[in-house]
Amino acid sequence: MYEINWGELDTERFLKEFWQKQPLLIRQAFSDFEPLITADELAGLALEEDVESRLIRFDPANSTWDLKKGPLDPEVFAQLPETDWTLLVQAVDHYLDDARTLLDTFNFIPRWRIDDLMISYATPGGGVGPHYDNYDVFLLQAEGTRRWELGDYENACSPRIEQVPVLLLKEFAAKT
Repeated sequence: MYEINWGELDTERFLKEFWQKQPLLIRQAFSDFEPLITADELAGLALEEDVESRLIRFDPANSTWDLKKGPLDPEVFAQLPETDWTLLVQAVDHYLDDARTLLDTFNFIPRWRIDDLMISYATPGGGVGPHYDNYDVFLLQAEGTRRWELGDYENACSPRIEQVPVLLLKEFAAKT
């Protein structure tokens, strides 16, 4: 993975050297960035009928995964452990003006390439597991600490673990 400082990158260089070519890490891309929404507010969105959300839990003792799709029940949040879960909420830009404004930062990408702004909240040990995305992804970590790993190019033919509710890769080796 290539790492660069934000000041060294302009739109033309990004599109020429990195866009759809190789992963890129930009530390402190938004040096004064504040989270757009609190964890409680995000959970509140996940309760709404018309909001697409997912709660993914991992049990490290049994190496098992659980997936619940929204709308979620408030009791689900009340019963969650302190660790090993992630909440993902799609299309936050449809519900939050600041999220729409953030998406405008990427207006140099053709609009048809941008689906929505998903926001996630993860506890320690939480995540979605080794997977691949069918689309281009910009990851912006607003707060906390996270270990991100990238693997080789994967696609729909890549072997996946059977009998789990999320599409996890069977063979994953992180690139160094």
